[in-house]
Amino acid sequence: METKKVLAVDLGASSGRVMLGSFDGEKITVEELHRFSNDPVILGNTMYWDFLRLFHEIKQGLIKSKAYGKIDSISVDTWGVDFGLLDKEGNLLGNPVHYRDARVNGMLDKSFEKIDKDTFYGITGNQFMEINTVFQLLYLALNKKELLEQADSLLMMPDLFNYYLSGGKCCEYSIASTTQMLDAVKKNWSDKVIEKLGLPERLLQQVVPSGTTVGTLSPQLCEELGIEPMKVVAGAGHDTQCALAAVPTGEKDFIFISCGTWCLFGTELDEPIIDENSARFNITNEGGVGGKISFLKNIIGLWLIQESRRQWMREGKEFSFGELEKLAAKEEPFRSLIDPDAPEFAPSGNVPRRIREFCKRTGQPVPETEGQIVRCINESLALKYRMAFEEIRECTGKEYPVIHMVGGGTQSALLCQLTANACGRPVYAGPVEATVYGNVAIQLMAEGAVGSLEEIRSVIKASEEIRRFDPQDGERWEEAYRNYCEAIRKW
Repeated sequence: METKKVLAVDLGASSGRVMLGSFDGEKITVEELHRFSNDPVILGNTMYWDFLRLFHEIKQGLIKSKAYGKIDSISVDTWGVDFGLLDKEGNLLGNPVHYRDARVNGMLDKSFEKIDKDTFYGITGNQFMEINTVFQLLYLALNKKELLEQADSLLMMPDLFNYYLSGGKCCEYSIASTTQMLDAVKKNWSDKVIEKLGLPERLLQQVVPSGTTVGTLSPQLCEELGIEPMKVVAGAGHDTQCALAAVPTGEKDFIFISCGTWCLFGTELDEPIIDENSARFNITNEGGVGGKISFLKNIIGLWLIQESRRQWMREGKEFSFGELEKLAAKEEPFRSLIDPDAPEFAPSGNVPRRIREFCKRTGQPVPETEGQIVRCINESLALKYRMAFEEIRECTGKEYPVIHMVGGGTQSALLCQLTANACGRPVYAGPVEATVYGNVAIQLMAEGAVGSLEEIRSVIKASEEIRRFDPQDGERWEEAYRNYCEAIRKW
């Protein structure tokens, strides 16, 4: 067959890339065309995403793609929950606000004054996190009503980029499911949630399946950049669902960890699980490719390592991630541990200091060196994964013999090994570029070049080398897990 070429724009919370994906009928190859940082901007008291800069960088990737001949399509994936507001002329009403902005503080409790918590979860099946779209909108409804009145439409981040690429407006299913406004069973907007919270439903777009072609590159953009038209595909707008599509397994029931700035730990289901256990464990039901449900926990992930490294760089210590891992590997195990999801670790800033303060407050040895800090983070993440693993097993009633770990975190052999140790299961690590592979493959499915999600995973398995990590020190890790569970309850 003729080689298919598509562009995958993958925007993470700290960086972005434009990647070329090529498919020869058997294997997918990916090549980086353009990489750039994604730096939030604090202006006054508000933290924004620099949407204009990000769109400029996508244009640079499009220009570089000209050297590779005909490109069939382009698709954008991003982090979840954030959005932009447009006026009637399609103009952006300010840069989108970052989910870490303080405006959402207290909105969770405000929402429960308007809609019962159990009812809320029973409809959406979403993990309660104040960063979710619904709580950002509630803030605007309570404090910036004039802005919502001025707006004509709301577009989630990947859909916002697709709009400015093609002019087509929609809300792709996977990104819609991060808003906590979607009915998890009906797979459409929940009138009840929106009405109870007093939110403007008129701003929301039609929910469309992952892999929907929303248009073609606009004539103005083609003329500006000197490029040929290509299709614009709303693939899986949420990067987690791109990564999940790329899990290289043929099993129906499997556990995955998509490990990046956030770590998403879960399994794939045909239908949502919304019951007393899932509510108690605060597990989310997120929409995926082919109408599947990702039953998962959001856990703060490599953010803790990334933000610690940024702090050390501010102090004049230029460590690579590899150097930090080597320092951590030499340190004493289980010296001190944290709850990665404790609220003090969510904002940007001096994470090493906060870790020391957490350990001091909880009566543990205070980690002093960079190696001790990184060891503390990695072991705490691995044990938190184990907690999520036990919760998901209890909810589904299923056993999972192996764990598939994908994304940037698989570059850390230490974290992969600690995860295998903590969960008592072999970890299959890779691909590193799972989000890009998934983005590419969903576009290929939209083109008809691959026929199903199962075929996507088979192709990716043939395209990448996967590493295996077997569990070690079982008894020691079981004891550590028991102690960690007791500690979490006290903290």
